[in-house]
Amino acid sequence: MNEDSGSGSTLEAGIRFAPEEPQQEADSPKRTVWSDNTSEDDEPLINKNAESPQLPSIHCTGGNSYSSKDTLLSEMHMKLKLRFFFMNPIEKWEAKKQIPYKFLVQVVKIFFVTIQLCLFAHSRYNHVNYSWDNRISFSHLFLKGWDTTREVNAYPPALGPMAVYKKDTFFESLDFALTGYANLSDAIGSYSYTSDDNTMTAPVLCFHHYKDGIIFGFNESYVFNSEIDTQCISVNISDAAAKGGEFSIINYLKDANIEVNFAALVKVELFFSLKTVNFRAAGPITPPDCYKFDIVISYDNTDNDGQMLIDLTADPFRLVCQGDVEYINDNRIDFILRSLLNFVVISICVCSLILCSRAVYRAQLLKFETIRFFREVYRKELSVEGRWEFWNLWYIMIIINDILLIFGSAIKERIERKQSVGDQWNVCSVFLGTGNLLVWFGVLRYLGFFKTYNVVILTLKKAFPQVARFLLCAILIYAGFTFCGWIVLGPYHMKFRSLASTSECLFALINGDDMYATFSIMSYKSPMLWWYCRIYLYTFISLFIYVILSLFISVIADSYETIKKYYTEGFPKSDVQQFVSNWDEDPKSEVYRDWGETSDSSFQETFSRFCCCKMVPVYKLFSQFSKNEVEQVTDRFQLESFCI
Repeated sequence: MNEDSGSGSTLEAGIRFAPEEPQQEADSPKRTVWSDNTSEDDEPLINKNAESPQLPSIHCTGGNSYSSKDTLLSEMHMKLKLRFFFMNPIEKWEAKKQIPYKFLVQVVKIFFVTIQLCLFAHSRYNHVNYSWDNRISFSHLFLKGWDTTREVNAYPPALGPMAVYKKDTFFESLDFALTGYANLSDAIGSYSYTSDDNTMTAPVLCFHHYKDGIIFGFNESYVFNSEIDTQCISVNISDAAAKGGEFSIINYLKDANIEVNFAALVKVELFFSLKTVNFRAAGPITPPDCYKFDIVISYDNTDNDGQMLIDLTADPFRLVCQGDVEYINDNRIDFILRSLLNFVVISICVCSLILCSRAVYRAQLLKFETIRFFREVYRKELSVEGRWEFWNLWYIMIIINDILLIFGSAIKERIERKQSVGDQWNVCSVFLGTGNLLVWFGVLRYLGFFKTYNVVILTLKKAFPQVARFLLCAILIYAGFTFCGWIVLGPYHMKFRSLASTSECLFALINGDDMYATFSIMSYKSPMLWWYCRIYLYTFISLFIYVILSLFISVIADSYETIKKYYTEGFPKSDVQQFVSNWDEDPKSEVYRDWGETSDSSFQETFSRFCCCKMVPVYKLFSQFSKNEVEQVTDRFQLESFCI
């Protein structure tokens, strides 16, 4: 299970060791010779005339000693390991018949995760749609003056906000809600009270008001204390009084010695709960679902502008049904299959997480090994670009999506077992949706092994630094327009009433959406701002669409042209890639099976590497090779004898 693939790029050329150069004449110009047969103009890594590291003196059996090329075998061994690390799974299979476990796990994972997501999406749609439909029903039952036009999200909205403007209307609205709650039997829906014997539970009415709030408008004076007090009472309604229409909230408040001061009133909230059973989800193998809805009707007077906004919220909570037990026990196939699917996804994600974490860990071990090799043999530090070669961001992304899918599947199992507290559907959907998104993104890694499909990935990688710098400048200009539009046009234009809506409007304009409506909706209450709006919008649209957006596209196009040029002339290489670039052994070569990667580092070396301040070299120096290994490599690569 050792498939630690790197970038997947194919490294060219091969290792060639030339015989010793003849002794140069004293008066002839000295020519620098490198281990890969390149001249000093080619900027190679290994300078044979440079001061060699202090390596131990090695002697062959029988008294013969090794030649001066005491680093060639170590160099070749390092190149073998790095070359194998940068192979893609197909090449690793050809080299050592190593099964691409991570690739197979990703293929299996994307299959099961997609099935799980489809089933969850169907269940969540039914849940959300059922909750929304019940909220509409509650609006008709408990909100006086509710109109079906409000049930459709139209733009621009056909109606204004639902509100009350008179005291009598406010009390009538409360009477309507309380009467509707008392007469649940009149509703088409099978709603019940939350008590065990289905007796009506008293709703709670809360008044939030300033501690002192008296206004004397005739002489511009007031008494005010900004501290907010809350006063709650239980409203006991008898069925007979409600059905006879004798119940009045005004009289009830008078009996409770509660006086409503609308000048100091901040908010009024009415709380009650209902239970119901959903037969819609039931089918041949699925039982019904039971819910409790916590309903809150709020009257918001925070602005104190003579308009008290009305809003109804209904939070659903799934309950454990106490229904036909025999029906449920005989139809547990769907429940078992869904639970099995959740556990399969969790198991696959755990395997993927372990394999990818192991690959990242082993890549870091190889990075430390390479750094040590360059430092001790070549007397130079590995570059930042070279060190980044050992960070595979695809594996990091896979690790993240594995964690998201594990948590999402666990929450989904709790929901289906009805063990969740509260409504966790949205949290579960975020985990599963984001995890599935990253899983499908991960497929791009394997398409990147093919030259044709790798263009997109390489273009994005090449363009990212330039795009990031470009977007930083563009965001500053965009932020200026956003704040300006919000502060100037907000009171007169519905699209600029908040900072978020202003940003959304401007982003839509960049993409050419709803331009004429943005111009025409502007109110003519202020002629000066009406003309300012025109100049503002013309300037923003012209600047971003014709200038900034065009420059942004040109940055991407330039990166694409650069990648096409690299395919023709070759890609730039880091010092690690240059080090391995003179290795042209085919993956099918026996050298990988004969040598290949060395065994894993010992526990002591790993412990010393990460827990101590000691960097243990795990690469093989020449002195650590046996005579048989020396003869094997000498025969395999037709090197001159190391023993003289």
